[in-house]
Amino acid sequence: MKTLLNSKIKIEDEGQKMKKIINQPADIVTEMVSGLTRAYPDFIKRLDGTNVIVKTEQASQVQLISGGGSGHEPSHAGFVGEGMLSAAVCGEVFTSPTPDQIYEAAKAVDTGAGIFFIIKNYSGDVMNFDMAKDMAEMADIQVDFVIVDDDIAVENSTYTQGKRGVAGTVLVHKILGNLARSGASLIEIKKAAEVLVPEIHTIAVALSGATVPEVGKPGFELPEDEIEYGVGIHGEPGYRREKMLPSKDLAKELVDKLVLSFDGDTTSHYAILVNGMGASPLMEQFIFTNDVMDLLDDKGVKVAYSKVGNLMTSIDMAGISLTLLRLSNADWLEGLNADVKTIAWG
Repeated sequence: MKTLLNSKIKIEDEGQKMKKIINQPADIVTEMVSGLTRAYPDFIKRLDGTNVIVKTEQASQVQLISGGGSGHEPSHAGFVGEGMLSAAVCGEVFTSPTPDQIYEAAKAVDTGAGIFFIIKNYSGDVMNFDMAKDMAEMADIQVDFVIVDDDIAVENSTYTQGKRGVAGTVLVHKILGNLARSGASLIEIKKAAEVLVPEIHTIAVALSGATVPEVGKPGFELPEDEIEYGVGIHGEPGYRREKMLPSKDLAKELVDKLVLSFDGDTTSHYAILVNGMGASPLMEQFIFTNDVMDLLDDKGVKVAYSKVGNLMTSIDMAGISLTLLRLSNADWLEGLNADVKTIAWG
């Protein structure tokens, strides 16, 4: 209690206000990882001296590793387990994990079939995973990777050259995880990933910014009656602000943009992911999903799979993202429907 009170007083003394169930802001990731692994010891364990989370048991297969800055929970640690990731590397809040921690993850899970990195397209993530790849290969561990860039909102943004990697990354975990479990080789997984990623498109709308605990205030502020389309998962700028609208109007903006990004293709089958950004309740997510389904029905788009929930969050940002995956390969739908044993997929 004393620690919480001192943290709150310090922040308010700086002219900021923040309410978080934490101790010291600097200890957030370490304590979060500790709590996560202690809560689910049948699924995951922590590598000593690191913020790396690995499966309790590793099968003899290609091992998938992902990660990034913390604050996006349950991504990526919540998807470590049978049928998805073999390990997740938790960086500091909104900060890329270090190469040495990624390398430790690779060493810990390698069974000889190779390692496949799933990397969101942010400059720090790409650079540090690439350095870890070099370190692993020097230790005779085979490594390949894919860079996920599913956010169609803007072409270049803060921390990014090209499109950002956002919630669609979770679908990559799921589909490639099933492929790896089936015994696919590192080369086969690489080829599948290169075809899969371009077929995943995402766009978001924010109602409020996210508060990084060590900063103590939102990364951006919106007036009470405004929203912003196209924000990134770290609060990067979007493409337009306007007055708050009903869910069906927000859904129309996102659906129209996404269908257009597939060259207006309404004849293919799609999977959809409605993802909460952290502070928007499931009630609102399901209302939004209902509106999305109506709009896709009106366009004649066939939805073969749907998933709703908080899968790639942005701490306490209020908002939602919508992902469409064009199912141009039947194996992808099989992968999405496959049973897994992880904390967060369900």
